[in-house]
Amino acid sequence: MPDVRAVRAFLDSKHIQLAERFAAFASWRVAPRPHPASDDEARVEARALLALLGGGEWFAAIAEQDLRACALIRETLAAASPLADAVFALQALGATPLVLAGSAAQRARWLPAVGRGEAMAAFAMTEPDAGSDVAAMTTVARRDGETYVLNGTKTLISNAGIADFYVVFASTSPARGKKGITSFLVPANHPGLVFVRPQVLSSPHPLGEIALRDCRLDLSAMIGQEGDGMRLGLATLDRLRATVGAAACGMAERALDEALGLAIVRRQFGKKLAEFQLTQDKIARMATDLTAARLLVYRAAWEKDGGAERVTVESAMAKAFATETAQRIVDDAIQIVGGQGVLADHPLDLLYRSVRALRIYEGTTEMQRLIIAGQVIAQAEASV
Repeated sequence: MPDVRAVRAFLDSKHIQLAERFAAFASWRVAPRPHPASDDEARVEARALLALLGGGEWFAAIAEQDLRACALIRETLAAASPLADAVFALQALGATPLVLAGSAAQRARWLPAVGRGEAMAAFAMTEPDAGSDVAAMTTVARRDGETYVLNGTKTLISNAGIADFYVVFASTSPARGKKGITSFLVPANHPGLVFVRPQVLSSPHPLGEIALRDCRLDLSAMIGQEGDGMRLGLATLDRLRATVGAAACGMAERALDEALGLAIVRRQFGKKLAEFQLTQDKIARMATDLTAARLLVYRAAWEKDGGAERVTVESAMAKAFATETAQRIVDDAIQIVGGQGVLADHPLDLLYRSVRALRIYEGTTEMQRLIIAGQVIAQAEASV
């Protein structure tokens, strides 16, 4: 389970109890499950994990918007199963816009099903030419009387092809740029929403491309107000970005454990690997950086849970530092373990393939650093 001692100052007693209960659940029900070897297997396993987590009522933290609980769950899941972490993350991404701005009917229809693991969510924002530059999206929602007609393509969408509903972002006023983007709730079986193709990752995880082809929606499908989509999307990412850092910490913690487990028993040149100073240097940096990353993650979640209106900078720091740190820790762990660590059936190989995406999705490291620098510079200029 996550080492709650290091971040105890940011947790309430209920979070410590949750960490203990969920660690037991993950160890018993999640960790023993084999990781799928293909995209087809990953799609089946993702639905199985959805039901497993829903049956344990672990998605409740999403509806409650308890970000520290979400972070603890994601950290534990990522260490046990990167795919299970992705399932939880997408439930959060798809449900949070409904929690924040969904109509009473939308919330009543979908949120209980999300919580029970009976409805799988997807968050459809990215396009072939609109990744970090969200305002460049070309998916259009044209008003036609009491309906909107959507046309466009979304790519690199997690759960594409297996989701039950999609939160889709489209431009209702292209001339207004980012202020003209609106979000819509689109059931997967709605006419005009088409699953185009899977996009296969080296670490199997359901991903793909969808298209909106004259997809006609009632006005009731809109989430929030027209033109409010960009704000809603960014508010969702602002809340959940720190939990990406939590997942990174989980992967890093698992990697460190794997490296330590071998270093204290394997002997080379007449002594244990852990007795070599170069190994000790790596382990010291790995442990220190992991602790620092966890402190940034839980500080950001604590700030938001405490009522902060925005935690943009805190979340950016948490995600950028934790994901970059996790990449280094996994790499160092493989260096300590050696050739065994790059074999396809070794946990470190899975972590190596899984951790890389965290530095990209929900805002690249470079974008997070621009956010941080902009705030720091603005504060410095204001003090002059």
